[in-house]
Amino acid sequence: MAAPKPARTPEALVKLAVKTLVDHKGLDPVILEVKELCSFADYFIVCSGGSRRHVLALAQHLEEILSRAGFKPLGVEGLEEGQWVLMDYNDLVIHLFLQPLREFYNLEGLWSEAPQTPAAAAPRTPSPSASHSEPHDSSDADPEHNSHE
Repeated sequence: MAAPKPARTPEALVKLAVKTLVDHKGLDPVILEVKELCSFADYFIVCSGGSRRHVLALAQHLEEILSRAGFKPLGVEGLEEGQWVLMDYNDLVIHLFLQPLREFYNLEGLWSEAPQTPAAAAPRTPSPSASHSEPHDSSDADPEHNSHE
């Protein structure tokens, strides 16, 4: 008999998205609970990447990992430019920014009435394959030097 699939609730989606962003070195991810303030989503996640390539890599990792868990986006915008990628998962809208654009558009300020949770405060569950004794791979530190465009 197959193991039951994990619940596909908005909270499970948020948790998996945040874990993915943290695991792939997303910068300052913040969860905004907007369900009482708007009709089109329950949560926003706002996160930065250190470069255009990093923003695009975060979007790619999110799409792959969330898809494997059964979450499909309604739409994804901004992949051509890689400066602000918006991923719409209906209950969750993910905003991935280059840091200067994140500061300029200031979504956290625009939605200041929404309860905000930094990802560091969000519950994290360790990956079953992750080991605390694994060495840190410093090649991940600078996404500009990891792969070729």
